[in-house]
Amino acid sequence: MLSPLFALNKLSYEYQPGKRALADVTLQIMPGEKVVLLGPNGCGKSTLQKLLAGLLFATGGLLQVFGREINERTMGDKAFAAVFRQRVGFVFQNSDVQMFCSSVLDEIMFGPLAMGMTASQARQRAAELMELIGIDGLAGRLPHHLSGGEKKKVMIAAILATNPEVLLFDEPTNGLDPRTQRWMIQLLQQLQRQGKTLITATHCLELVPELADRVIVINEQHRLAADGKAIDILRDKKLLLAANVIDERYHIHAHGTDAAVHIHQEER
Repeated sequence: MLSPLFALNKLSYEYQPGKRALADVTLQIMPGEKVVLLGPNGCGKSTLQKLLAGLLFATGGLLQVFGREINERTMGDKAFAAVFRQRVGFVFQNSDVQMFCSSVLDEIMFGPLAMGMTASQARQRAAELMELIGIDGLAGRLPHHLSGGEKKKVMIAAILATNPEVLLFDEPTNGLDPRTQRWMIQLLQQLQRQGKTLITATHCLELVPELADRVIVINEQHRLAADGKAIDILRDKKLLLAANVIDERYHIHAHGTDAAVHIHQEER
């Protein structure tokens, strides 16, 4: 029987006393799942992802990843933290906050070098990923001078360079043009077919059918409002209204037993 990759028991986080960002979340995520965290802006989706990625530490409750509690003490163990960072990759909504190297090539080589690869091995890994993602012509460019879509592709390549088994994406299509949005969705689907565990945060319902088998809804009270199959969540207009994911003008038409949906907004 498979053990959960992530086990959360009444997990909470406060940025400061009385300023709650996440409250009493209990759930499990299994290997290979394709999960969307759905909720309005500011509900705590990004905070939850940062907790799962070991970038923040719970102020209440318990988080276990790979069977081990994640807190400041465990992540202070350099050997464990190195393995954890290799196994869990996080692609931020704002690519600029992750970039710190002087060239695209160096950005993508950084992770493999940190894992102990030789410079030659890291360069080969980076070259393969740049070709796969279609950014091989950017190798010598300064990352911060790229377009938003190019930056996103560079950071995805940098994360994939360590071959993580879990990938967290925060609002992956925000700020991208339609062609790059479609490329992003197809990439996420490809990664899931490869057996990766994907946890994607979004407030965009249109993405859910393509990115999720399971949906976790976080409401404006920073609490778990629902956890279920994508098709069931998308059919529950009352739930989505209460969580402030949609308003009354939205109509969702779900068909069959899968999560194929059509979403439209009434004209005023």
